[in-house]
Amino acid sequence: MKTVIQRVQHASVTVDDKTIASIGQGYLVLVGMAKGDTEETVERITKKMLALRIFADENGKTNRSIRDVDGSLLIVSQFTLCADTSHGNRPGFTTAAAPDEAEKLYEYMLSLCARSGLAVEHGQFGADMKVELVNDGPFTIILE
Repeated sequence: MKTVIQRVQHASVTVDDKTIASIGQGYLVLVGMAKGDTEETVERITKKMLALRIFADENGKTNRSIRDVDGSLLIVSQFTLCADTSHGNRPGFTTAAAPDEAEKLYEYMLSLCARSGLAVEHGQFGADMKVELVNDGPFTIILE
């Protein structure tokens, strides 16, 4: 499992020219599920993501979590994060989880995030999505 967490001022997802999700301050989270990932993998990454302290406190230090700032989550499935580029110039995706397994794990991550009490929005699994964001900082973290 690979996640790219971007601290954003706002972000949105559009499918077929219709905005299906949008948030204000919070995280845009791109998620790629790999072969061998389990619910335990998702739990570990989600717990770490929600505990990250990457928002500024009153002294300008990155010392506050997404919970501390009452931020929102926009979670988008992106299997291309699992690309293998070690051979040639065309990425291979044999390390990505099968779509049915990836979708189950993605849905599990959404349910864990929803239980956190934060506002959670999400993309559409398997769709051709357009993602817009204003990266705050920019501040981007990768968790594996």
